[in-house]
Amino acid sequence: MEQRAFGRSGQRASVVGLGTWQLGADWGDVQEADALAVLEAAADSGVTFFDTADVYGDGRSEQLIGRFLRERPDAGVLVATKMGRRADLDPALYTLDNFRAWTDRSRANLGVDRLDLVQLHCPPTPVYSSDAAFDALDTLVEEGRIAAYGVSVETCDEALTAIARPGTASVQIILNPFRLKPLEAVLPAAAEAGVGVIARVPLASGLLSGKYTKDTVFAANDHRAYNRHGEAFDQGETFSGVDYATGVEAAVAFASLAPEGASPAQTALRWILQQPGVSTVIPGARNPEQARANAEAAALAPLPEATLDAVRDLYDEKIREQVHHRW
Repeated sequence: MEQRAFGRSGQRASVVGLGTWQLGADWGDVQEADALAVLEAAADSGVTFFDTADVYGDGRSEQLIGRFLRERPDAGVLVATKMGRRADLDPALYTLDNFRAWTDRSRANLGVDRLDLVQLHCPPTPVYSSDAAFDALDTLVEEGRIAAYGVSVETCDEALTAIARPGTASVQIILNPFRLKPLEAVLPAAAEAGVGVIARVPLASGLLSGKYTKDTVFAANDHRAYNRHGEAFDQGETFSGVDYATGVEAAVAFASLAPEGASPAQTALRWILQQPGVSTVIPGARNPEQARANAEAAALAPLPEATLDAVRDLYDEKIREQVHHRW
C-alpha cells in the first residue's frame, strides 16, 4: 500500500490506516478474539498505521494493540495514541508531570519503551495556545518517552493554531464528504508546514457506508445512540454532527456516486485520499472483512472530477448549513 510521510517527523504511514476506538468501547461490544482478528486483517492488507487512545475502553484498545505487537513484531506498524481525556478537561492539568504519568501508562499498555506518536486528545481550546503544554511535549521527546507528538482537534481554528507550533508532527481532524471545511485552510496550511494530516471519522460514524436507515437501532452503549446531540462529548464526533435523518438521506445520494465495483464506504475513503495534504485516513472496522475492504480503497482509481463536483454539490445542498459554521 502507498505510504505517505509526516514531513516534520519523517514518520511514514499507509494511506489507509486503522482507527481502533471501536475495539475499546463506545461502539457496542467487541470480543478480544474479534479485535485481534481485525488488527491481523488490517496488517495483512498493508495497513501500517494504527490509531488508538488511552481512553478507549480505559486502555483496552492500547492493550490489544500491545498484544498484537508482541505477536507480530515484524508488522512494521506505527502506533499513534492519544492522551488527556481520562482526566477532567481542565487546561491546568496539561502539565509535564501529568504528561509523564499519562504516557507511562500508555507505554505500559502497549508494551513499548517509546511511543511512536502521542496526540493531545481534543483538549480544551486554550491548551493549543499554551507554551507550557507544548514545551512539556518537547521535553517528552527529549526524554525519549515519545518519538513525536501531534494533536487531535475538533475545529479548524484549533488545527491552525497547532500547525503553527514548530514541534507539531500531525493534526488529526474530522474530514469526510459530510465535513468539507478543513479543505479551505487546514489542509493547505498543514502541507506548507510539513504537518501530517490524519483524517478521522471518515465514514461519518458509518453513515457513508449506506447501510443505515431511519429505523436503524444502535446499542445503548454505542455513541451513535447516546451522543447524537453531544450529550457525552462533542456532537461533531457522532455522524460528523449531522442530524441523523438528514445524514441517512444524504448517504443515499452519496451511494449513487460510487463507481462500479466500489462500495459507498470505499468511495468515501477514496475521496479523502484524493484531498491534497492528507497523510492517512483511519476508518474503524468491527470485523476482518471490513478491515480488508477499507484497505482496498487505497487501490481504487481516482474519482473523476464530475464525482468530486457532485460530492461538493451534495454537501452544499444538504449538509453545509448544519456543520460548516460549527467546526
